Amino acid sequence: MFNDITIQEVKLQAGALVKLMRKREGLTQAQLADKLALSRLTIQNLEAGRNATMDTLLKVLQHNDMLSGFAAYIATEATNNNYESLY
Repeated sequence: MFNDITIQEVKLQAGALVKLMRKREGLTQAQLADKLALSRLTIQNLEAGRNATMDTLLKVLQHNDMLSGFAAYIATEATNNNYESLY
């Protein structure tokens, strides 16, 4: 049912992606934080895979024009797969 990947591994991968996108844009953590109305520490924590909120991740995806693709993926998974309830 579940893959062998851990939540921590996904958080680290997401953080690495955020860092890569930020650097490609030539922004510091503080500059990205200012653009998103977040603190630099929030960006630092996200990039380090430390307990970022869903809102923070979604703001970064939106800033990088990836939010609609992420939403489409979720919608496709929800409609095309028959998941058993965990409850």
